[in-house]
Amino acid sequence: MIIVISPENILINEAECVNKMFQDGLELFHIRKPFITEEEMIVFLDQIDASFRHRLVMHGYFDLAAEYGISRIHFREEDRINGLHPWRAKGSVISTSVHDIISFNALEPNWEYAFFSPFFSSISKPGYGEHSKVLERIGLRNNHDVKLIALGGIYEENMEIALRSGAEGLALLGGIWMNEQPVKAFNKCRNRMLEYNYQNR
Repeated sequence: MIIVISPENILINEAECVNKMFQDGLELFHIRKPFITEEEMIVFLDQIDASFRHRLVMHGYFDLAAEYGISRIHFREEDRINGLHPWRAKGSVISTSVHDIISFNALEPNWEYAFFSPFFSSISKPGYGEHSKVLERIGLRNNHDVKLIALGGIYEENMEIALRSGAEGLALLGGIWMNEQPVKAFNKCRNRMLEYNYQNR
């Protein structure tokens, strides 16, 4: 599984790129835009082809999720810890984020998957993740009810390391949006994933 996470701000042609990635086989697109207004979010959502809405995951503006028929919601680690998610989920498919294996192992099976980060040094946040122990600790995983999705510094050249370590999917952010050709970068990663799956079936 490959998931693409949005940049925090809306980029020129972003929605066009997202539609093209969906057409090319993108499974899920997380909309994480903490600094935009509700009106800007509406404009952005309106640019995504309606046939792909079931593959969108909202990180905020949960009322809009219901309005647009989006059934997937992602909760920040802080909101999960503070128990803010149950009343908002209301039958939605839910995901969350963790930063240590103890927290991952403690997740209840109602979470479909969790981003586990930082796997590698961040591409979009220089310096973040340089001393991460995620790859060393992933072997301590004992929770197999929740899918583990690797996040942080992942791009075409290191994605196989994450998969071989035990990740069941990859979340891409800087590896896509810091590239001058986001759709091409996505397709390279997707082809690499298909090749990996074929070799390890």
